[in-house]
Amino acid sequence: MNKTFNHIISFLAAVFLLSSCQSQNVVAKNKSNKKVTHIYLIGDSTMADYTGDYEPGKDYMKVRYPITGWGQVFQPFFVKDSLKGFSALKDSVKIIDRAHGGRSTRTFFQEGRWRYVYEHLQPNDYVIMQFGHNDGSEKHTERYVNIEGYKEFLRLFVTQTIQKGGKPIIVTPVARNYPWKDGKLENVHGEYWQAPIDIAKEMKVPYIDLNKLSMDFFTKKGQDYVSSHYFMNLPEGVYEAYPKGQKDNTHFQPDGAKVVAQMVFTEFKNIIKTK
Repeated sequence: MNKTFNHIISFLAAVFLLSSCQSQNVVAKNKSNKKVTHIYLIGDSTMADYTGDYEPGKDYMKVRYPITGWGQVFQPFFVKDSLKGFSALKDSVKIIDRAHGGRSTRTFFQEGRWRYVYEHLQPNDYVIMQFGHNDGSEKHTERYVNIEGYKEFLRLFVTQTIQKGGKPIIVTPVARNYPWKDGKLENVHGEYWQAPIDIAKEMKVPYIDLNKLSMDFFTKKGQDYVSSHYFMNLPEGVYEAYPKGQKDNTHFQPDGAKVVAQMVFTEFKNIIKTK
């Protein structure tokens, strides 16, 4: 009796193991068949993802939070329902945020950050590029790029993206929270606003005028609201990383990053609809 029972148990265990292996093989096969569109983000601190390996060995919540780049909160917009009807995209979208603080087009290239993207880029992947904040910073000579150099590096990123079968999208630099005049947020980027648009038109690639979109949106929300809710203007004693508070009208809190990411996502959908 016991031998029979043991044989039955052994048989059932073997069946379960076989079934489990078959299920795993099916899952693995489905995963391998799943087509993924990669969207690479290249740019500066306003686009960066401060979590994960941005500062290896450091706890984001302790040393950085609440600073949030719009690229950091971009992935959640690409849920399954949001991808319906877009033949240009595959089964799923993976955001790969390579943006980093303090980088201009020149330093992003010189430090090998672009090389990583170029080497990993697959046909039909997207490269969304947003520079300008650091390129136009003349007082920081280590990152400054004159307007012609700025254009030339954008041309390089676009050209090499296309060479790999990728799809470039140029983005104008997102607005800072100044200058305000008569209740309206104005352009702070000078000719570094128009230059990306000129390159996009010259090279016949799509662009997103994020500077204008964000200036208009922030103006509607009002300076006081935007300053306290969207940008890194923080009171004392609230955040561990900023015990003395913070006055920063360039970088975003989570809510600010989310509204900017929404602007980019909406325009991205409009772009791929026309393709």
